[in-house]
Amino acid sequence: MTQETRGQRRDTPESPRGWRTAAQEALYGPAGFYRRPEGPAGHFRTSVHASRLFSGAVAELLRRVDAALGRPAALDFVDMAAGRGELVTGVLAALPREVAARVRPYAVEIADRPDGLDERVVWRGEPPAEITGLLFANEWLDNVPVDVAETDRAGVPRYVLVGDDGSECLGEPVAGADADWLARWWPLGAGEGARAEIGLPRDRAWAAVAGRVARGLAVAVDYAHTADARPPFGTLTGFRAGRETTPVPDGTCDLTAHVALDACAAADGRPAPARLLTQRAALGALGVTGTRPPLALASTDPAAYVRALASAGEAAELTARGGLGDFGWLLRTVDIADPLT
Repeated sequence: MTQETRGQRRDTPESPRGWRTAAQEALYGPAGFYRRPEGPAGHFRTSVHASRLFSGAVAELLRRVDAALGRPAALDFVDMAAGRGELVTGVLAALPREVAARVRPYAVEIADRPDGLDERVVWRGEPPAEITGLLFANEWLDNVPVDVAETDRAGVPRYVLVGDDGSECLGEPVAGADADWLARWWPLGAGEGARAEIGLPRDRAWAAVAGRVARGLAVAVDYAHTADARPPFGTLTGFRAGRETTPVPDGTCDLTAHVALDACAAADGRPAPARLLTQRAALGALGVTGTRPPLALASTDPAAYVRALASAGEAAELTARGGLGDFGWLLRTVDIADPLT
């Protein structure tokens, strides 16, 4: 978030709380944003909604994980933060029949199971305790609530408190494990007004779900930044009805902040390093490119040319620089070779 889009500053906002507590209630409480009947797709568009090519690429990734595992009798696919089941539905439709017959599909989501979902899909509130296959978390970590820190006039990082109307004030100095995380992953300068989202809850959340993969692959896909390019004023923002808006923790809008994926990558305790790459690179390795079909096809098979042109346009959106292609992919392999190499 920039200084211009930051919530209105007040000395004592009504019902001031840390952003983590406020966002947890606003997103996941009884009347929270993610329990609304229209689902996330009613407010913002993810790669899953942009094109079936994305589900097809995830299906191809699952097929490669299956091969790396030696084609087990049961192959888990876990759609973390499943929304209304769009991704798991698309993956099942795109899988080869032989692989689909062995897949155990899980959709992990706090909302109720949507009507009409494939009966094979197990709908649950948390991932299975042990996973052999692929856990895929698309735009989940950016919605794991975090506290926000801001430097005061003396350059001391303090917790940002927020009222029900989105107005903010500064609270106590950041301390303990939060201060340690800032010092390591997002050190703030000495000047006034620098902001950061304290990503420790996301590190722990990712370590917890990735740790359930006994053999296979865990993937997190999200808006991301790394230590060499942290945004000076943070990234906290809101989305409502397809438009970015001022973040207000009242349950009417999404509350999201980009993810320090490098910190998450270091948090799961595995001895081998996790891998970070862009969505553009990941989808390219899975066969999704924005290459236009040859113009000669328009003369020999006009219908095929139109279909190929539309597919190229969708692929270009998924891999665009400055857009979806800049999303970060975090890959954690467990007892298999990297399926994207």
